[in-house]
Amino acid sequence: MEVKATLSPDDLARACADAMWQQDDASKGLGMEILEVKPGQATLAMTVQPHMVNGQRIAHGGFIFTLADSAFAFACNTHNERVVAAHGNISFIRPGQLGDRLIATATEISRSGRSGIYDVRVTAGDVVIAQFRGHSRSIGGAWLPPDDGTK
Repeated sequence: MEVKATLSPDDLARACADAMWQQDDASKGLGMEILEVKPGQATLAMTVQPHMVNGQRIAHGGFIFTLADSAFAFACNTHNERVVAAHGNISFIRPGQLGDRLIATATEISRSGRSGIYDVRVTAGDVVIAQFRGHSRSIGGAWLPPDDGTK
């Protein structure tokens, strides 16, 4: 399908992210922000808030997973195809702390047919606190309308 042929790959990726962000109440509600989006890549940030720490007084793993999953989602939706997670797993390496600004950087490893594999590194400063791997599946449809020349 030819869509938005006049956009560069970087501009297409950003336009898809902007369209997706408008509907992403979960990521916005947790205070995430998109730092960078390129084809097959996305970097998101989130600061660990008091409601995100567990009984150990460290960042709850579910919030770290959610940040990684959101970066994964934005990375795999940069090609103007609607894509969802089919599988994701995470390894927690070090704890996140209250007040930490977490950065999740997602990178496309493989994309073939309707399937993709993405790795996400979550850091707090220069320290890697988690590594996530996600498998994606295209579900059909596009983020942007076809560029048919009509206005």
